[in-house]
Amino acid sequence: MNTFMNKYIRPAIVLTVLLTVLTGLIYPGIVTALAQLIFPYQANGSLHTVNGKVIGSDLIGQYWTSPRYFHGRPSATLSAATGSPAPYSADNSSASNLGPTSAALIQTVQQRITQLRKENPNAPTGPVPVDLVTASGSGLDPDISVAAALYQVPRIASERGLSKDAVRQLIMNHVQGRFLGIFGEPYVNVLDLNLSLDTLK
Repeated sequence: MNTFMNKYIRPAIVLTVLLTVLTGLIYPGIVTALAQLIFPYQANGSLHTVNGKVIGSDLIGQYWTSPRYFHGRPSATLSAATGSPAPYSADNSSASNLGPTSAALIQTVQQRITQLRKENPNAPTGPVPVDLVTASGSGLDPDISVAAALYQVPRIASERGLSKDAVRQLIMNHVQGRFLGIFGEPYVNVLDLNLSLDTLK
C-alpha cells in the first residue's frame, strides 16, 4: 500500500497542486499585471466614462434607438431569463443560426429594410448597407461599416440641425483601418462616434 501511495498517489497530488498554483495563480497573475501595466484601458474592458459614470464599452455594442444617434447592427440576442428577444443582451450572446437561403431570415431582412428606410427617408437610394439589416455572429457587434454610418447621415444631420458635411467629416475622423493593414474592412465604432456626435450639438 505504501509503495502504491509513494509511486502513484503522492506524485499525482503534488503535480496537481503544482500545476494548479502555476497555471491557476502565477501565470494569470503575471499576465494580469503585464496587461495592467502595458495597456490598462483594454485590460479593464475598454470602458467609457462620462462624469465618472461608466456608459459603455468599445467592445460590446449597445441598442441605440434615438434618431439623434447612429444606430448599430441588428442584434439577435435573447433574454437569458425569458428567452424572448432582447437586443444587445450581453449576458446571453448568440446568433440566429439562419443560413442565407432561410425563408425566415429573408423575411426578417426584408422587414428590417422596410423599417430602416422608414427611419431614414432621406438616405441615399439603392441597396442598403448589409450590416444595417443583418445581425452579427455574437449579436453584440459594437462596430458598423463606413457605408452604414454614411447611410445615416441625412437623418442625424436633420435631427441635430447640423450640415451633412459636418456629420460626414465626423465619421471619416473615426474610421478604423484594416487590422495590420490587410485584414477585414474599415469600420467605425458606434459608441465612439455617438460620443463625439454629442460634442458637436
